[in-house]
Amino acid sequence: MTSSLDQLSAGTLDWLGANLDHFDPYAADAGTATHHQAKAVLELALLCHCSPRPGGSRDERLDGATALLRKLWQRPEFPRLFDAHPPSAPTYGLAYAALAPDGIDDSACRATLGRLAPDFLSPAGKSPLKRMEIRFYADKAGADHTIEPYAELVGQSPLVTLTAAAPGSAATGNVVTGSVVTGSVAPLTDSEGYSLTHAAFFLGDYGRTTTGLAGDALAHARDLVRRMLDHCVGQDRWDLAAELVITQFILGLDPLRTPSGAAAVECLVRAQRSDGAIPGRSAALMASRSAQAGAFFRKAYHTTLVTALMTLVLSSGRPSWHRD
Repeated sequence: MTSSLDQLSAGTLDWLGANLDHFDPYAADAGTATHHQAKAVLELALLCHCSPRPGGSRDERLDGATALLRKLWQRPEFPRLFDAHPPSAPTYGLAYAALAPDGIDDSACRATLGRLAPDFLSPAGKSPLKRMEIRFYADKAGADHTIEPYAELVGQSPLVTLTAAAPGSAATGNVVTGSVVTGSVAPLTDSEGYSLTHAAFFLGDYGRTTTGLAGDALAHARDLVRRMLDHCVGQDRWDLAAELVITQFILGLDPLRTPSGAAAVECLVRAQRSDGAIPGRSAALMASRSAQAGAFFRKAYHTTLVTALMTLVLSSGRPSWHRD
């Protein structure tokens, strides 16, 4: 199983490193810079931010990505790309400031934070998951906010409040096996599955600390993740499967020693191309073999990056300290 994780790690990180020009909104062949490209850069920044693990060691395979981020974070016009999508612009701007590479001039980050409306950094009118997200990035950015502590948010999180769908309910999907598609009951809807993983990411800082869950609440969260992970493996839902494996780790499990986690890793190994890429969010949505390089990148980068993040988290070991 460790060799499978190593294979995934080596391939995904190599592919990302070989495709940095596609992340760069200002590359000569990138065309007009868009907020979609800026969002992809934020995902790359999150990968680099999460890569140092206990002891502070960094993965040298991300040196090229870090260099690109340092270059982009020095361009004052870069965060303006987020403005092209107003509903997401404040969150992207906050994440941009939070994920800044070390040792850069932070003038553009401070200016971006200064443009945030004060009510964005308050709990008013926001779901528990959104409040967790804002607190997560605001704390890392050093931005003042009035979001309640994680200890007050954890009981309202999807990890606690979601329940698995009963057989025959509306939360259904399709299992894709080769060319055969059969009906299957999904424990959660897609949006619920992602809210489950994102709540764990924000509460557990991608495995750096505990979520605050214990007892029955922790058992409930682990069971939800297991059920959804089994379903995603059956469907070849690669991106959500990778996120759920990270969630298992955050919830205190060793995914490589759980049947669902081990099956998910093998599912991703089967999906990985010879160049290291995971070719889409799922078997049903994967890029065609004839896709042009740019079109393939847009289909493949997210799941390849999430899978790379999963391998780094699982291979890093678990820290001993807890969030206050």
